[in-house]
Amino acid sequence: MPTLCRFRLAPLALSLALLVPGAAWSADAPAQPDAQVAAETAAPPAAVGVSALSNIPAPTLAAKAWLTLDATSGQIIAAQNPTMAVEPASLTKIMSAYVIFQALESGRLKLDQKIHVSEKAWKTEGSRMFIDPKSEVTVDELLQGMLVQSGNDATVALAEAVAGSESAFAALMNQQAKALGMNGTHFVNSTGLPDPDHTTTVEDLAVLSRALVQAFPQYRHYDSQKEFTYNKIKQSNRNRLLWADETVDGLKTGHTQSAGYCLVATALRDGRRVVSVIVGAGSDAVRTESSLKLLNWSFKNFDTVKLLDQGTPAVAARVWEGEIDTADLGVEKTLWVTVPRGQADNIKTEARYTQPLMAPLTEGNKAGTLLASLDGKPLKDVPLLVMQSVPEAGFFGRLVDKVRLMFE
Repeated sequence: MPTLCRFRLAPLALSLALLVPGAAWSADAPAQPDAQVAAETAAPPAAVGVSALSNIPAPTLAAKAWLTLDATSGQIIAAQNPTMAVEPASLTKIMSAYVIFQALESGRLKLDQKIHVSEKAWKTEGSRMFIDPKSEVTVDELLQGMLVQSGNDATVALAEAVAGSESAFAALMNQQAKALGMNGTHFVNSTGLPDPDHTTTVEDLAVLSRALVQAFPQYRHYDSQKEFTYNKIKQSNRNRLLWADETVDGLKTGHTQSAGYCLVATALRDGRRVVSVIVGAGSDAVRTESSLKLLNWSFKNFDTVKLLDQGTPAVAARVWEGEIDTADLGVEKTLWVTVPRGQADNIKTEARYTQPLMAPLTEGNKAGTLLASLDGKPLKDVPLLVMQSVPEAGFFGRLVDKVRLMFE
């Protein structure tokens, strides 16, 4: 497939510019890409995210809403209707899996633990794992039933095992959604069965999917498992991309009559991961073809560029009234930026921080913001952090700097 996009290391000749003295800048939380709002009725879709900086148009897809995200940089590449309220159907189970994986990691659940299946779980409508009522099933089997077969019965059984009831589990889901910044999402149940108050956005689904992949790599095999047999019934994973493209290793399908056909897909090619979200397609074939088209377009036309390593100073800042005259400012995590292919050398960065920068400074505290831009348009901004503490100087040292500042 014409898909191999390699990581490129941008030259670290960062054009670091300081603000004029006296201008105060506070660091923003590292977050989502700058361009995230689209005209919700545009067809073909207006450029959103990094695609706004490219002259290669985003694909036109037959779906209510869609989005493609670079999982390494966290930036939206392109989207249509990213913040429109949509019904997630069984894409809900991505959040259910997140909460269940948290329970496994904390020791509240174990994979070989046997779970009693309640009558409520057994009677849950929709897609099923076909659990025998009042039986005991291992967590591992239930996870396969939930993520491979999309079984609602398995999902409710796991929800009850984690939180005691499905409603309590939904509260945990909403709590986690808030923690991840999924501001357009509200869950009512663990399965995705229709409810007027059970809604999300494709942007939130992309944020969740990226978080799941990064936080729980040890459970990724459930997402890519092609089939599962339980109770002598073999069912195939509904994600047809697992057969069509060997680089695809997840993530989850969804379908109800009101939601249409939905798919969150993710692929890893040459160390770079992209997440695509399709909601409201007209058929299984359309969601599959649209997802593959979106993944291929994203890998082919965009690069992910490393700008700065974790622990590497972005700038040596002048410090006043401190025991030393300069302090290194850097970033919390390695800084990656997604750009149109071939544009890596044109990235500009700017360090903005309070001037004058006064001691004492504490390691890890925010001192400003590092901004990356392309052709004068913002790509991403992350906090600048103090890399080593700077104690306040003694009386005479402070006095000398006060005098110097008078002539700056």
